[in-house]
Amino acid sequence: MHLHAITLDLDDTLWPMAPTLRRAEACLQDWLHKHAPATVAMHDKAAWLALRRSVVADRPDWAHDLSALRQETIRRALLAGGDEPALAVPAFEAFYAARQRVDLFDDVLPALARLAARWPIVALTNGNADVNRVPGLGQYFHAALSARALGLAKPAPAAFAAACQRAGALPSHTLHIGDDPALDVDGALAAGLQAAWVRRPDLPAIGVPGGQPQHVVATLTELADRLGV
Repeated sequence: MHLHAITLDLDDTLWPMAPTLRRAEACLQDWLHKHAPATVAMHDKAAWLALRRSVVADRPDWAHDLSALRQETIRRALLAGGDEPALAVPAFEAFYAARQRVDLFDDVLPALARLAARWPIVALTNGNADVNRVPGLGQYFHAALSARALGLAKPAPAAFAAACQRAGALPSHTLHIGDDPALDVDGALAAGLQAAWVRRPDLPAIGVPGGQPQHVVATLTELADRLGV
């Protein structure tokens, strides 16, 4: 089938998410130690998780917006600790800046250079990474769409439709690349796109898709080879 555009997941497709998140959370805690020590003193890991669960339960309308959920969790922690709740804004910014410091898989930049030379690439993520803040990455993207900006998340068909529209291609002529069997592979196939499942051997397995992707690869280099670029 003809290919006119690519949509591309970010977390655990272009970089491992777990170490990125650990680093960002450590930066947040460092910031809070300096500016809101009382909040840090009364919140261990279990308390932060409980706060997060309460925010998720109270704000189901934010299910697609990880940034809003994170900032509100920080705000509630600050309130409970007797610190200024307005500090949630700069505290989140400290977290968010660290969130953009990712360790790209070795194959990513060379493979993206090959793919972007042939097709427009649109980032489509449920997370809050910003390709334009990751050094060397933004140049390969025609556009970037997040669940927060769209108001909905993968696997919603409308998320994939919006990405195809930004790429200027029909869904049937668009290949979505991602690591998640349900969100990326089955979501793309249900929305009428082609799908490439990136199964990186260094990451834990998270199940298998219900549908059959057109490509199953371990790296983006392998995918670029298959696509003949």
